[in-house]
Amino acid sequence: MISQSSQDYLKTIYKLTHGQNAVASVTTSLIAENLSVAPASVTNMLKKLASIKLVKHTPYQGVVLTPTGERIALEVIRHHRLLELYLSEVLGFDLDKVDAEADRLEHVISEEFEDKIDRALGYPTVDPHGAPIPRKDGSVEYGDYLCLSEVSPGEQVRVMQVSDQSAEMLRYMATMGIRPNVAIKVVDRAPFNGPMEIVVNGEATYSLGLEVAAHIYVSPAEKA
Repeated sequence: MISQSSQDYLKTIYKLTHGQNAVASVTTSLIAENLSVAPASVTNMLKKLASIKLVKHTPYQGVVLTPTGERIALEVIRHHRLLELYLSEVLGFDLDKVDAEADRLEHVISEEFEDKIDRALGYPTVDPHGAPIPRKDGSVEYGDYLCLSEVSPGEQVRVMQVSDQSAEMLRYMATMGIRPNVAIKVVDRAPFNGPMEIVVNGEATYSLGLEVAAHIYVSPAEKA
């Protein structure tokens, strides 16, 4: 059994290379930024993970997971996202709080507990933020979504996923009622990277900055 810290590194590397904000190369500095640790600490950990064949690390070129490292990362992510959904749907936690709570629990639940949560929730495919939950066999189905910031005025879309990278941003989205399955119509957008004017669920109108809009992933209404 590898340490919780090692699992966090594997999870972070996987998430950086998959999903809506995937990068082409995972560098030491990028891992350090995402985990809020010193680059030297990342270098030392990557050496340890490489020595037990969980990652392949080429200095100045980036790091990739081995098949074993990816399997462990997906198992942790599955735990995390099932826990997030349980905390949200059953215990009533707000979206901005479930990530931190799941971080504390994801390493310690048993496979039996994981299976019982999965069954109790009806074998869900996405977490409360709309991110895909890895299946028991490690397969994952990612959606092909647009960022809301890319949508043109006059278009109607449905929110499919919101980034969980910032609890503060999630709280801000919540003030406008923005969460998965909500309908949004883009009314207008100011020039020179100015804010967008949006209507949420056909009711309230808001001005939304592009920085936040870039963390909201949507599908055209007719395909949602």
